Amino acid sequence: MSVFHPDLARGRFIPKVSYGRLTSRLVRKVKWRPTDPGPGVTVQEITVPGTEGAPSVSLRVFQPAGLKEAAGALLWIHGGGLIFGAPEQDDRTNIAFVRELGITVAAVRYRLGPDHPAPAAVEDAYAGLRGLVERAGDLHIDVDRIAIGGASAGGGLAAALALLAHDRGEIRPAFQLLLYPMLDDRTTTRTDLDTLKVRLWTPKSNRYAWSSYLGDTVAGPNVSPYTAAARREDLTGLPPAWIGVGTLDLFHDEDIEYARRLNAAGVPCQLHVIPGAFHGFDLVLPKADISQDFWRRQAQALKSAL
Repeated sequence: MSVFHPDLARGRFIPKVSYGRLTSRLVRKVKWRPTDPGPGVTVQEITVPGTEGAPSVSLRVFQPAGLKEAAGALLWIHGGGLIFGAPEQDDRTNIAFVRELGITVAAVRYRLGPDHPAPAAVEDAYAGLRGLVERAGDLHIDVDRIAIGGASAGGGLAAALALLAHDRGEIRPAFQLLLYPMLDDRTTTRTDLDTLKVRLWTPKSNRYAWSSYLGDTVAGPNVSPYTAAARREDLTGLPPAWIGVGTLDLFHDEDIEYARRLNAAGVPCQLHVIPGAFHGFDLVLPKADISQDFWRRQAQALKSAL
């Protein structure tokens, strides 16, 4: 009997491909085709200043057409293992959030490893968050209702961003939306995961990605929680969170542990575990009932938070 969720049975036929230096560079050359948001939603690309010494950062901003009053917002961080990906890959769901919730969604275009190692990506995410606050008047954003979120590596960056924002004390995000987040570089040392029936993201890919972002420090004693959020010992004072992950996801264990630690630290964290779901299942099989339910749960979590 397949261990895959019945709605995701086709996942069995996805090849177990791993990413390395050559394959990740090839993927980075792929140009994502932007999605036309259609009537009722506008899209624009804006540029905000980078953090000190860093280049400016681009945000792909979706908004309800004719937005006049301050509304909530979501800073979205795309996935791609810290080594590839682009905001356009999540256009479909970002547009859906705008339509469903009447909020602004700004997807940040951050620097990628290995060309730009840690902490480049999280600093770009912070610049994007700060840029939304600084442009709040123009964009009709309520600065007290800005959530941060992301999928996979983007989810890990969102969790790290929550720590960075908390410690810098300039901006307080209202919520963390973390989809199967990549949180812990120490997972690269686990050999017991090599036989897991994972798809889309393998232990080999994970080892290469973390090494590309962290260099020789990966899995060592001196990794900053601003690059691997699970390294943070004290999680008190962080924004409430929602974490969703499947049982066939390489990040299953680290995500469940992070949710447990958030709740133990007094940070409300809703955990949604999908039996038989693999990494990125909702991206490759978006029409599956379980994928649509997964998105609806995210939308409800954002609605409640914002």
